[in-house]
Amino acid sequence: QIVHRERRAARRARYGKLDEPLLPRLQEALGRTGIDRLYRHQALAINAVRAGGHVILCTGTASGKTLAYNVPVLETLLADRDARALYLFPTKALAQDQLRSLHELAGNELGAGRIGTYDGDTARSTRVRLRREARIILSNPDMVHLGILPNHTLWADFFANLRFVVIDEAHAYRGVFGSHVGCVLRRLWRVCARYGATPQIIACSATIANPAEHLQRLAGGEAVVISDDNNGAPR
Repeated sequence: QIVHRERRAARRARYGKLDEPLLPRLQEALGRTGIDRLYRHQALAINAVRAGGHVILCTGTASGKTLAYNVPVLETLLADRDARALYLFPTKALAQDQLRSLHELAGNELGAGRIGTYDGDTARSTRVRLRREARIILSNPDMVHLGILPNHTLWADFFANLRFVVIDEAHAYRGVFGSHVGCVLRRLWRVCARYGATPQIIACSATIANPAEHLQRLAGGEAVVISDDNNGAPR
């Protein structure tokens, strides 16, 4: 049932430079995971996030997009003890996968208890602790709709200090499903505004033709696009 087959040339890695060096603790953490340089698209994304705007990173599968948002988020959280971040994934399984890589990178700097998944499988006692202590919450649009936004007064401290909302696999939010998620995100922005927060959006997607337009429709914000043309990962 194969209808097309194509052989593409290999490509060497292309590396980029950050405008400012990373915090020494974060640089050491990257070194422990075997990372001593950043691919070009990762460096561009981190520089764009540091500049303060919304960013959508649109490069191929397995190109290292996760690191491109974990690094600036952890950098901010290490520098500001009150800062918080919310990561949104379309599935619980994906959130669990990303939790493992985040723990590996964060190490003991934030502590395992300060990062956690908040979804339908999370025990009630754990939910209470995460609301009170977590610096990074990994969740999904359903849980934001059902469990977080209706109880926003319990999350007042988290929302007041929310600096980043990461929307991973943004291309999954399309059609009717995407329109529902868009409404949930608009509710999220209104709740954030109530508590005086205006978080940055960092979105990641597979290579789609209209990343800027898609994020504008989905989340209501104009973003810097890091396209696949800048993809520095080897192939």
